[in-house]
Amino acid sequence: MAALPNLTGLQIETTSFPPSVKPPGSANTLFLGGGGVRGLEIQGNFVKFTAIGVYLEEKAVPLLAVKWKGKTAQELTESVEFFREIVTGPFEKFTQVTTILPLTGQQYSEKVSENCVAIWKSIGIYTDAEAKAIEKFLEVFKDQNFPPGASILFTQSPNGSLTISFSKDASTRSWEVIENKLLSEAVLESIIGKHGVSPEARQSVAARLSELLKYSCHNEAGNGKLDTQV
Repeated sequence: MAALPNLTGLQIETTSFPPSVKPPGSANTLFLGGGGVRGLEIQGNFVKFTAIGVYLEEKAVPLLAVKWKGKTAQELTESVEFFREIVTGPFEKFTQVTTILPLTGQQYSEKVSENCVAIWKSIGIYTDAEAKAIEKFLEVFKDQNFPPGASILFTQSPNGSLTISFSKDASTRSWEVIENKLLSEAVLESIIGKHGVSPEARQSVAARLSELLKYSCHNEAGNGKLDTQV
């Protein structure tokens, strides 16, 4: 494919998300699908806690284009099925969560776990395997603290593994891998899914992919590569 003019990086608060990254635990380079803040309404003020960037493997574009090309950003934003296909699709996903306000690992992991369990229980798939995966997830975060500018990194493999790493002071460390496909998927769904914590990231992913899918539609004879040099 030729260069994609809309495949740029994003600046979210003080965090710059580049147009492509090679995630921890992956041999592939993924492109920036979208991003946004996570925040809460507190006493009438919207308080921003984290900036989030969602990256996808390049083959996500032709796979999603089969069904979703030609859809508007609004149609994609409102489609539960579209985001389920992103979350469960057979391609790598990477999510960078960078703190705006300080967070403890316990605060973060308990909230994510609560959201994941709620998703599973709502569709009746919460088993002992998921309960054990949640225990390990909480354990990974137990002694962590995230000052402003620190990042939590999630790499989702199509085989179902979730690689968790932490980036502080521009260095990445503390890799942990949890082998549980439902947890791997639920972490991303808790961010951009129907009841995800970042509606802004959901809208951003829908808008950027709407353009990419439109482009893919007119370049089916291309080589399948996305050019992120903008």
